[in-house]
Amino acid sequence: MSDDSVQNFGNHARWLPAWHFFVLPVLLINAIASLVTLAKGPSVGTLWEAVVAIALAVGFVYCRWMPLQVQDRMIRLEETLRLERLLPGRYTDFEKLTRAHLIGLRFASDAEVPHLVERILSGELTTRKDVKMAVQHWRPDHIRV
Repeated sequence: MSDDSVQNFGNHARWLPAWHFFVLPVLLINAIASLVTLAKGPSVGTLWEAVVAIALAVGFVYCRWMPLQVQDRMIRLEETLRLERLLPGRYTDFEKLTRAHLIGLRFASDAEVPHLVERILSGELTTRKDVKMAVQHWRPDHIRV
């Protein structure tokens, strides 16, 4: 993610260099190398090495995936509470919004949320990316996982 205090669609993605460019590639290369070693010389030892390498890779992916799921649940709760404040009496409409819609809306300013919700409910904005691209005045989120 950019160090800029102003977020927008172009700079909001968060890359963790140690995670994305070191840990994951090393674990994936290790898993592939252990499978190649197993294929070249199958034995109980090489089988076990391959199983452990794959387990480590999968385990580390889940270590990242699980907090993201919790973050998505928190965003869903925060945005539902925000929508109740900004659009009182429309709870049945909120139930039609998907998790992806709510995640996209979290970056929108309070002033533009009602219009974006109408566009989502009309079917104009269908994906998280569509919603994020439609946001004109971003609320920065620098503390996400």
